Amino acid sequence: MAIITLLTDAGESDHYVAAIRARILSLHPTAKIVDISHQIRLFDIGHGAYVLRSVFREFPKGTIHLVGVDSAGNRGDGYILAKLEGHFFVGSDNGLFSLVSDQLPEQLWQIGGDNPVTFPEKQFFAPVAAQLAAGADPETLGKPLQEMKRFIDRQVKATRKQITGHVIRVDHFGNLITNIPKQAFDILSKDKNYTIQFGGEKFRRIHASYTQAEQGECFLVFNDLQFLEIGIYKGNASELLGLGYDSIVNIIFE
Repeated sequence: MAIITLLTDAGESDHYVAAIRARILSLHPTAKIVDISHQIRLFDIGHGAYVLRSVFREFPKGTIHLVGVDSAGNRGDGYILAKLEGHFFVGSDNGLFSLVSDQLPEQLWQIGGDNPVTFPEKQFFAPVAAQLAAGADPETLGKPLQEMKRFIDRQVKATRKQITGHVIRVDHFGNLITNIPKQAFDILSKDKNYTIQFGGEKFRRIHASYTQAEQGECFLVFNDLQFLEIGIYKGNASELLGLGYDSIVNIIFE
């Protein structure tokens, strides 16, 4: 039985999440539902895409990810079911799914009616997710679609002398997650000294873990997603360093 995950910007103070779950369970009473987060910033598809991209591969292939972030989207946005990296994604065609993976969808379907509704997560996404989890053929749930709305994410610039990246997420702890991958750093830093610059700070060391820094000190690690992360041990790096989303981080090689 396939798992259904939920990711929304609906919060926890109203009935919305419960209504989505109830709709799924009314159609598929034994459905296994896992909440990823309902605290995505309102209408922030970048935040939603980051959270989903960070975790969806941890679930078994065939998992169905119901996404209700900025579901109203823009005028003209439709509703889609996408198969991507062996997973299914149900949500609005607002560009979020294009930021989840560098790969193109293996298959794509338009779902729901032609007219927008007030609560697509309950009215369209939940029934599709429930039927898919119960074993329905996705071909029976929508019309084939050629393409979905696509956005281009922030790209790292790398040369032999420098890597330039950006902060793509300030997490719950105030840590600054960058888009600088460990693989690029390992290749370019081989047999070289380096300086990491952000704001007015300069560092020449990357830690293996958070606890290698003293309390109140800055740490730099490659996190479990293998991206460079900047933080203050037992502190809030975003506030203390004055950096946030889209701040520039440079690694200079000597």
